[in-house]
Amino acid sequence: MFMRGKRKLKVDVGKLKDKIDALSSFLSSKLNVDVSSTGNKLFVYSDYLSTSELQKLVNKFVYHNHLNHTYWVALEGNTVKIHMFKRAEKKEKQKSNIPATIRHGW
Repeated sequence: MFMRGKRKLKVDVGKLKDKIDALSSFLSSKLNVDVSSTGNKLFVYSDYLSTSELQKLVNKFVYHNHLNHTYWVALEGNTVKIHMFKRAEKKEKQKSNIPATIRHGW
């Protein structure tokens, strides 16, 4: 299909490369537009779609696939990016010298 007059919107999937085919089919079915992929980027060709609407649809995809605990969607300039949460390092428990059972005198 000839895509000369259409705008090209970019979606950067980041570390979510294994779901790129599912995301492209989701966007093409919901929007009825052409979607192409190269590497970890998706390109959506549309005249009427704004980047904020595209962000909402990508966010909807993340929530419907139960990925919202590990990924979040942000709009940076004209690009919709999927980021991975940075986990806080867990602190190790300090071992104490108190025995597990306490003897009572009664």
